[in-house]
Amino acid sequence: MRTTLTLDPDVAAMARRMQRTCGGSFKAVINDALRRGLRSMAAPTGRVDAYSTPTVDLGRCLVGSLDDVAEALAFAEGERFR
Repeated sequence: MRTTLTLDPDVAAMARRMQRTCGGSFKAVINDALRRGLRSMAAPTGRVDAYSTPTVDLGRCLVGSLDDVAEALAFAEGERFR
């Protein structure tokens, strides 16, 4: 099949570089690159497992109630509370 492609300058430069390195025609380099790229794009992607946060036992709560923000802050700052 014959068609016209407009290549971005960086893509054209890479293709010309590959042509010089590997030999062969520009057409062969473009066909090989398209073949490899399309195969890669069509391949199923691996399943990514969801990240889970590891749990850590921090021991008992040292503050009577974390609902009382003033008490929790006073304890954290080393102030005597109550």
